[in-house]
Amino acid sequence: MKTDFLKGLGLEQDVIDKIMAENGKDIAAEKAKTTKAERERDNFKDQLATATASLEKFKDVDPTAMQSEIDKLNQQLKDKDAEYAAKETDRIFSDTIKEAIKTAGGRNEKAVMAMLDMDALKASKNQSEDIKKALETVKESDAYLFGSDEPFMNAVGATGGGAGVGGDNLSAIRAAMGLPAEKK
Repeated sequence: MKTDFLKGLGLEQDVIDKIMAENGKDIAAEKAKTTKAERERDNFKDQLATATASLEKFKDVDPTAMQSEIDKLNQQLKDKDAEYAAKETDRIFSDTIKEAIKTAGGRNEKAVMAMLDMDALKASKNQSEDIKKALETVKESDAYLFGSDEPFMNAVGATGGGAGVGGDNLSAIRAAMGLPAEKK
């Protein structure tokens, strides 16, 4: 609105100034709204540019290939867990066998284990009983692999020789070690 238009309507200068002041307030309020809207628009433009740049990084990524890789890695984890569980089971089984052989008086664990059907024992439902039975069978067929349960019948005593300990033998030993003869 222009002052010439208001003067043409026959309004006094004082009234025109008041109308123009009120109109200026309305214009300032609308300019503030417009400025705020422009700032929001610019902010959204910046966000769009940032999002577009971020999406550009993923434009060559194949989601099915990524999912395939994730599935492959999950399967590898499962396989490793299964492998670890199998190794742990084998270790426990091996320790059980070795302890049973030791308890049965086995002289050589490897030799006794070679005589056992390890696969059948490993697949057994009642391993401890089956291991004991298998060891008894091996003990009957190959007793030399196990220590004797019988007490010693012949005591070991001093063997031959007329000279007792001391005397000449002791002097010879001291001389061989470079020690001086014992003084009596």
